[in-house]
Amino acid sequence: MFFGLDLSSAVFWSAFGSIILANIVLSGDNAVVIAMAARTLKPDMQKKAIFWGSAAAIVMRILLTIVAIQLLTLPYLKLIGAVLLVYIGVDLLKGGGDEDGHGKEINGLGAAIRTILIADLVMSLDNVLAVAAAAKGNVPLLVLGLLVSIPLIVFGATLLTKVMERFPIIITIGAALLGFLAGEMLLTDPAVASHFGAIGEQNVLFGGILGAILVVALGTWLQKRNQTAH
Repeated sequence: MFFGLDLSSAVFWSAFGSIILANIVLSGDNAVVIAMAARTLKPDMQKKAIFWGSAAAIVMRILLTIVAIQLLTLPYLKLIGAVLLVYIGVDLLKGGGDEDGHGKEINGLGAAIRTILIADLVMSLDNVLAVAAAAKGNVPLLVLGLLVSIPLIVFGATLLTKVMERFPIIITIGAALLGFLAGEMLLTDPAVASHFGAIGEQNVLFGGILGAILVVALGTWLQKRNQTAH
């Protein structure tokens, strides 16, 4: 037994594997944000931002998972999250226009980690439900599974950072992803359902597409304006 966990139990390993798998699958978008936030830092700072940003995000996700069901029923929470995602997506895309990256490096490691935490908090509101379900109410198992996931998310973000250097279009795709998630989040907020009734899946999808277009269009426009100003 380890902290009340039966390591020899097939049930334990099944639930443990489910938590890790769910977290990896659901953290793809989070890895994109981590990579985007760290991409303009110097190489040594990139590694620190990715590691500490990922670790802090996992700890925050553990706390969020424990109270996820209560949080998701609060009206207007997703609306606020949608606005934050649009802001983060536009800000990250806008920052891509600085060839020397100085616009972002002024804020440094702290700003990158803060961006990672805010984005992970917003995007994890739905994701944590699947992880919580896999844990079946076993908090020690939940914590262990999420902690083991840290190096996997760090590896994914590190790889994406390198790829972004060679293929800048991925930055635009990442920003579009944030906009898409923002559009979906906005239309699935309990406050929207109470005022307009349940929103159909097609309308939610359309809202996500509009959100992606909005973030890319606004971010690209601000990026070009910054380039012109410089």
